[in-house]
Parts: sequence; structure tokens; C-alpha cells
Amino acid sequence: MSGFANFREFYPYYLGEHSNVQCRRMHFAGSTLVLLIVLASVFSGALAWLWLLPIAGYGFAWVGHFFFEKNRPATFRHPLYSLMGDWVMYWDVLRGRVKL
Repeated sequence: MSGFANFREFYPYYLGEHSNVQCRRMHFAGSTLVLLIVLASVFSGALAWLWLLPIAGYGFAWVGHFFFEKNRPATFRHPLYSLMGDWVMYWDVLRGRVKL
């Protein structure tokens, strides 16, 4: 995790890489879809649907970065912190700390 001693240091950088509201909306949509896929697959017993998780999550996020934010997703440089950042930002949106 070069350049960051911990996630607390990384998260402000992560939010800066998501300054475009459309990018944040794409992340939020993808993360919501991930949660829905997990719930649907668990309750239906169709665990084969779980292969859709990276497509839903990363697909929406990367569209947000490439078309709206115009930057390279942090996933490529900081995969673990980036995944953690996705869910912290999701929770921050739900709590009203990050605006959509």
C-alpha cells in the first residue's frame, strides 16, 4: 500500500479520486447491485450468480472513473484499500456524510 501507512490515511485520497458526483453514483449503484446479487443468490440457492459480483461492482465503478471522473481507478494501485474504500464510502453515502 505504498504511500499510505493505513486505511485512515488512504480514505481522504480515495474520496478525492471520487469528486465527481456521477462517479460516486455509479459506485453506489454497483455496490447496491452487489448486495442485491448476494441476497438473491443466497435466498434462491442460485450460488452460480455470485460470479456476477465483480462484473457488477467493478463494472459500474470503472464506467464512473473512465467516463465521468476521467481518472484511473484506485483499484489498480491499492486493491485492498480501494475495496475497503468502496464500502466505507457506501456507508458514508447512506449516513449522509458523502453526497450523491
